Amino acid sequence: MMLQVSQSSSEAARRFIAFVNASPTPFHAVHNASVRLEASGFKKIREADDWEKTLQPRGKYYFTRNQSSLVAFTIPPNWKQGAGLSIVATHVDSPNLRVRPISKRERTGYLQVGVETYGGGIWHSWFDRDLSLAGRVVVTQQDGTFQSKLIKVDRPLLRIPSLAIHLDRNVNDNLKFNQETEFVPILGLVAETLNKKSKDDKVSNATAASIQGNHHPALLSVIANELSVSPEEIHDFELHLYDTQPSVLGGIDNEFMFSPRMDNQVCSFCAVDAISTYVSSSNFNLLEGNVNCIALFNHEEIGSVSTSGAESSLIPSLLQRLSPTPALHSQSVARSFLISADMGHAIHPNFTSKHEDNHQPTMNGGIVIKTNAKQKYASDAIGSFVVKKLVERKGGKVQEYEVRNDMACGSTVGPMLSKLGLRTVDVGNAMLSMHSIRETAGSHDVQNAIDLFTSFFEGFTELDKTLTVD
Repeated sequence: MMLQVSQSSSEAARRFIAFVNASPTPFHAVHNASVRLEASGFKKIREADDWEKTLQPRGKYYFTRNQSSLVAFTIPPNWKQGAGLSIVATHVDSPNLRVRPISKRERTGYLQVGVETYGGGIWHSWFDRDLSLAGRVVVTQQDGTFQSKLIKVDRPLLRIPSLAIHLDRNVNDNLKFNQETEFVPILGLVAETLNKKSKDDKVSNATAASIQGNHHPALLSVIANELSVSPEEIHDFELHLYDTQPSVLGGIDNEFMFSPRMDNQVCSFCAVDAISTYVSSSNFNLLEGNVNCIALFNHEEIGSVSTSGAESSLIPSLLQRLSPTPALHSQSVARSFLISADMGHAIHPNFTSKHEDNHQPTMNGGIVIKTNAKQKYASDAIGSFVVKKLVERKGGKVQEYEVRNDMACGSTVGPMLSKLGLRTVDVGNAMLSMHSIRETAGSHDVQNAIDLFTSFFEGFTELDKTLTVD
C-alpha cells in the first residue's frame, strides 16, 4: 500500500528543496532565510544599533552576525521586560570541504585545489561527484570600499576521482584513503592553461592584501567572472565545495527527499517557515506572553565555539537586551523555553542492530524526541511532555530515540544552551545517511516540524500556565 502524501506535506517538502538548492553554504542559508523573513514583514536590525528603545508591540525583527548566523523574534502585543523567550534553535552548517588559504597545487599535469575537511563527513561519499564552489568573497567596490559578496558557481568545476578497481583490487573489502594526499580535487589540466597566461598571472608586485599568488589564476578568473570584478579586486574568500546535483523528491510515492545538507537545513528551513507563517496568521495579533524567536547558528558540526555558534553571545545578548536588569533577566530566563531542533537517526533496514530495540524512529513517523541520560541531549520529562502536548494540538505523532548503551551518542546545540538556565528539549526529524554528501529524509516530516514549531509559537505560553514543576 502506497503512502498518501497530503498536499501541505508535498508543498512544504518542495519549498524546502528550493531552499536547500539555493543554500550551498551557511552564508547562503542565512541570506535566503533573511529574504523569507523580510517578505513576511520582518525588519532587519543591527547589533551595533540601540534598537531596544524602538521595539514596537507586534514588531517583527531579525539580525545576522558574520553573514552566517541569524536570530529573528516577534514582540507580543502587551510585552513587558522580563517576559520569556520561546526559542527554536537550529544550525545551518554541514560537513563539507573548504578551500585552503593557499590552495594552488599541481601534480603530474593536473591543476589541483587544496582543501580542508570540515566536520565529521562520510568522506568517501565525496568521490566521483560533480563539485563546484560557493561561499563569500571580499571584493573592492567602485568607490574604493570593500564588501563581502556571496558567490555560487552553478556548474561543475571540481572532482575527486576514485582509483580504478584494477589498481586497487581490495577496494570493496577495505576502502581506506589518506585525506591529505588521496583526497585532493582536480580543477583541470596544466596543458589547457598554458596558452591562457595573461597579466592576471603576474604577482611580483603583490601586496599583503593580495591573494593572487595563493590560488590558481584559472580559479581566480572563474570567481572574478561570477562577480563581475577583476582578479586583482578579490582580496580574500571563504569557499566551500558542494555537489551540483539538485535536491529532489524520490521514492515510489515521493515519500523521500534525496539531498545534501539536510542535517540541519531541514530544521532551519522549518523554523523560518513556521515563524514567517505564524506572523501572517490571526493568532499573531491576539497572542500575549513570550517573545517568539528562532536562532540559526553556525559551527555546530565542529563544537559551536565561535562568534556565530551556539556558545557565542547571541542568545545571552538578546536576553540581556530585552530584559536588562538582573531581576528582569532572571525572570525572563525562568519563563523561557528552548526547542533544540536537529536531525535524528532513522532505523536503517540493512543495519537494524545499530538502534536500541525499543527506540527505532522511522522517516515520516513524526517528530523524534531525543533523550540521553548523560545529557548529550538536553531532554527531560518536562520538555518531552511539552513537545508531546504541542504536537497533539496539531494532530501529529511523536517518536522516541535513545542510543544503545554500547554506542557513543552525538550531541546538539541543546545542552550548551541549557547552561543558560533555559528549559530545553532536543527534537528532530528522522533521516538516513546523515553527513553523507547525499542524505535521505522523509518528505512528510518537513510539515511535521513546521507544525510543531507553529504550535510552539501559538500555544506554549498557555500550556506553560497549566504546568507546575517548582
